[in-house]
Amino acid sequence: MPDPRAIPLPRPGQGSGRARLAEILRVDHAGELAAVHIYRGQRAVFDTAKGGETIAGQLAEMEGHEAAHLEAFDALLNSRQVRPTLLAPVWRVAGFALGAGTALMGEKAAHACTEAVESVIEAHYAGQIAELGQREPDLAAELSQFRDDELSHRDQAVARGARDAPGYGALFAVIGAGCRVAIRLSEKL
Repeated sequence: MPDPRAIPLPRPGQGSGRARLAEILRVDHAGELAAVHIYRGQRAVFDTAKGGETIAGQLAEMEGHEAAHLEAFDALLNSRQVRPTLLAPVWRVAGFALGAGTALMGEKAAHACTEAVESVIEAHYAGQIAELGQREPDLAAELSQFRDDELSHRDQAVARGARDAPGYGALFAVIGAGCRVAIRLSEKL
């Protein structure tokens, strides 16, 4: 076993800011990628469901916002030379499955999914905005715009009956916990 004193510990200073910024960009890219696939999964159900045209249209609009965010993060990853998360294929499948699964439970469950995801993401973005405010003000401003879109999605979901979904409390808690785990994993991997 190696001597624990011989293992270099991360130190603040030159390079630590870049490493943290890479984590932020990587996790935000992963989150937007998953969000696009959640909405695609929901739309796959509602596009074919009788009477699903209205919600499918609403979901398509929200998916469009998430796709624009994802495109912005694609550009940021490239310009800052940051690799995406290694878990991207997992988040594509998991996002689609979560979206389709909640849509199969009904419109209110799909809205509860949106509320849960967007609530976690809003808080996540808020922390990043506070952290980056002085060091990366342009990025913080862009994240603020994205956070506002996420808040709008959450508010729309609540207005459309998210909290009336069967098993709302459990659904909200499980999806929120899953999002928080995905955030931690995506920052590092």
